[in-house]
Amino acid sequence: MSIKIFFIALCIIFASCTPAREKLIEYVDPFIGTGQHGHTFPGATLPHGLVQLSPDTRLRGWDACGGYHHDDQSLLGFSHTHISGTGIGDYGDILFLPFTGELKKIVRNGDDQVTRFGSRFSHESEEASPGYYKVTLDDYSVMAELTATSRTGIHRYTFPTSSEAGLMIDLTTSIHEHKCLMAGLKVISDTEISGMKHMAGWAPDRYVYFHAQFSKPFTALLEVDGKNEPGVNEVASQNIRAILQFGNTKQEEQIVAKVGISFVDEAGARMNLEKEAALWDFDLFRRGAEEIWEEELSKIEVKSKDETVKTIFYTGLYHTMITPSISSDVDGRFREMGQTISQSAEYQNYTIFSLWDTFRSLHPLYTVIAPDRNEAMIRSLLQKYEEGGMLPMWELASNYTGTMIGYHAVSVIVDAYMKGYRDFDLEKAYEACKRSSIYDTSDISAVLYPYLVERKPHPLGITNELMPIGKQYKNTTGYIPSDRDNMSVAKGLEYAYNDWLIAQFAREMGEEEDYKRYAELGKNYKHYFDASSGFMRGKLEDGSWVTPFNPSASNHFKTDYCEGNAWQWTWFVPHDIDGLVALMGGKKKFRAKLDSLFFVSSDIEGEQASPDITGMIGQYAHGNEPSHQTAHIYNLIGQPWKTQEIVDEIMRRLYLATPDGISGNEDCGQMSAWYVLNSMGFFSYCPGIPEYSIGRPLFDEVKIQLQNGKQFTIKTTNNSDYNKYVQSATLNGKTLSRLFFSHQELVNGGVLELHMGAEPKVN
Repeated sequence: MSIKIFFIALCIIFASCTPAREKLIEYVDPFIGTGQHGHTFPGATLPHGLVQLSPDTRLRGWDACGGYHHDDQSLLGFSHTHISGTGIGDYGDILFLPFTGELKKIVRNGDDQVTRFGSRFSHESEEASPGYYKVTLDDYSVMAELTATSRTGIHRYTFPTSSEAGLMIDLTTSIHEHKCLMAGLKVISDTEISGMKHMAGWAPDRYVYFHAQFSKPFTALLEVDGKNEPGVNEVASQNIRAILQFGNTKQEEQIVAKVGISFVDEAGARMNLEKEAALWDFDLFRRGAEEIWEEELSKIEVKSKDETVKTIFYTGLYHTMITPSISSDVDGRFREMGQTISQSAEYQNYTIFSLWDTFRSLHPLYTVIAPDRNEAMIRSLLQKYEEGGMLPMWELASNYTGTMIGYHAVSVIVDAYMKGYRDFDLEKAYEACKRSSIYDTSDISAVLYPYLVERKPHPLGITNELMPIGKQYKNTTGYIPSDRDNMSVAKGLEYAYNDWLIAQFAREMGEEEDYKRYAELGKNYKHYFDASSGFMRGKLEDGSWVTPFNPSASNHFKTDYCEGNAWQWTWFVPHDIDGLVALMGGKKKFRAKLDSLFFVSSDIEGEQASPDITGMIGQYAHGNEPSHQTAHIYNLIGQPWKTQEIVDEIMRRLYLATPDGISGNEDCGQMSAWYVLNSMGFFSYCPGIPEYSIGRPLFDEVKIQLQNGKQFTIKTTNNSDYNKYVQSATLNGKTLSRLFFSHQELVNGGVLELHMGAEPKVN
């Protein structure tokens, strides 16, 4: 036997004796979050992919935001674009519905009681995993399978024996039934069809294009405004569909459809398809999607005897990698904020920036596992600043939506900068951050956005939302009067944090005068504290407090608070907890007040209370973002065991391996990112401070594969459900005197060891 053959034989024997590494994708359950108000979708997508191919079960109502709700038993079909976990709906474009015989109008689900074309289905026939979805359409006996590349959706339909096998393509439907300004369809051949939609919705000026190819020839009948157009191969209107007929099918005959999607034009959709999905092997694309997801998920490896916890963790990690999503075509073309088309061979355009949510945990997580991708997203934010006149607050499909408050692109930028990730134009970034803080409505492209339905200004007042008058007041009087701007307390607190961030950036950039100015603005939170009640409270322009005052009251978007109340917002001073402690009269009073947050009644009062206030522990509301840093305040005031207790309760009670397993809107990965970080044992309590607070790890061991090739390991000893308290901690063999470590220590690699116990370690 030759040496080479002998060596190969040894390798085979060794491989057969070595247990294969478990597949992490097997721990992902895309149905988690599809129930209650999680608003996730279970369909096929790739990490940050442009296409999210998923079933739609309802179009109306709050729980239609993701297109799918687990309570539903019928579906409309499969559309190619979705947003994960938001509280406002959009997308749901290019709906495909395979059928046999006559199309049936049966779909009525939840708050959407409109009877629509579709089919009944059973959850027993559903299957979902990263990059793959399957279901049987009971009314047509068709099994539908979905997978995806970054920019192409791939369908495989297994038909029964039928003389009337068909497919409906509906360009009319969209999530929340936003206005279709114009749509078009063009039959190119007996195996190809293309089209487009121009929509006015949450994103007020949105375009999407598709190019589809089929493995079996069809005949096409186009419909305009409900009327058949026989013999016509191209139509344009606000209400159009195509009915494709494949003729006879044999039992279990499979038809594959490949659908390229572009936000640029139809040529881009075709190019995306041809570059990414030239072959017809559905299983090949499925395996490719699985391999891509496996590689992404393997950035973090966890060890635990609790398989359920691993399912929650890896599903959470999966949810953190869906958005922001790419929106450039394969040739580098993309749609700018002004809706013109640009092209770049180096630049990647991203969209879906839910920054009010994701600055808190999602982007800090990216600085750990994907800092290069996070820098690319920052470059995209800065490009949108150049195009539109200011950094986005909540950008969607190259549109300013004017949604939510604060200017948290600043947080994403400064947090990355302070951690040493600076592969973006620093001067432009500094200029953009300062521009976000001042009150100046000039040169913002949203001013030019018509509300395209009636050629009137957008009814939501996008410019006023992007540049609220509150910025003028916080820069002059120091606080935002409740009688001059809505959500004044929430805005004021977030502006103070944002301005503190700019101060840190200014100091690093050598801008001493700017540093002093913004450091003072960072203290503006003090104006809102009412010592008599112990809460952050609305103040009128004459300096008096808003009355009546009830800290448990909520009035959704029509109050001094944003999606919360005084109980939740009083703690949002992440950059200056020492200053907040002093306002409350010292640590003893502060600790007592913070304790009460978790033990008072969970009742939210008010007839128009925000539905986002969920996941209650006392008045702590984990289902919404303003509370997300609060549990780690205990670490900052010398009571780390309380952080460990609360974090443990949140993770075990409010994250479950069920469709109802997320206690509020998933919000583009923020809810899951909080869990991913905390379950590993640490948390970014204040983005912009390059330091992590140690909490309560759930795993026996965590290995984080860092971008620089190093590994950061977290090991626990004596860890169990009951042993939730950290008794001692060492980093690379050196005892930690406080339960914090720096980002630089993390990226240097090494081992954090935590010894756990059943009793609090009280200093």
